[in-house]
Amino acid sequence: MLLCHYRPLKAVRLGEKPLIGVSETIWSRAVCAVFGVRLAVRGAIGPGPHLVVANHISWIDITVMRSVARMGFVSKAEIDEWPVIGYLARVGETVFHHRGSHDSASGVADVMAKRLREGGNVAIFPEGGILPGSGVKRFHGRMFAAAIDTSTPVQPVMLRYMRGGEHVNDVTFIRGEHFVGNLFRLLRQKSCVADVAVLTPIDPTGKQRRPLAAEAEQAVRTAFDAVPMDA
Repeated sequence: MLLCHYRPLKAVRLGEKPLIGVSETIWSRAVCAVFGVRLAVRGAIGPGPHLVVANHISWIDITVMRSVARMGFVSKAEIDEWPVIGYLARVGETVFHHRGSHDSASGVADVMAKRLREGGNVAIFPEGGILPGSGVKRFHGRMFAAAIDTSTPVQPVMLRYMRGGEHVNDVTFIRGEHFVGNLFRLLRQKSCVADVAVLTPIDPTGKQRRPLAAEAEQAVRTAFDAVPMDA
């Protein structure tokens, strides 16, 4: 996969899809398999740029979502320092955001808008991080501005991890756990299903950031709380 990010392979296409996108999808699905995560995907992200917004449970959410479609993420700057994952995030064109920094937030918004105008998908976790507790948390509206400014559809995506028809809560970080510890714990745990629902896109035309974020949040929350199809 890494070689596909360099010339001349970066320009190669397989039919209508770039080789780099196909390789990222294959790589992401392989990583999910290594961690015992099977994919169950409903719906698909349509053509053209989208601001993809999803609830956030685990660092492996990024790999799961890249198994569905090619997209660049906005992630906290700390991920850039994580072993292996940090490097993969960089070559995957992740935009790193320094929390609490106005200059960083402004720069991230500019990059997001530029990528959307160029036709790429940009993904965010608008809950603001992996927060304690189960269920969908409040979606913050700040980064929805890029969709409004570029008239790009907002694509809600619901993520949940299931085992035997029940929600799996042990894929997230436990109190005091660092990334490496979590990684090895996930390698040892029983396999689970990543239930992914690509929901109806939202037109941002004429909407403000907060109401737009609330609409996306409600769509994701409703899908998350729905009875699993295999229950």
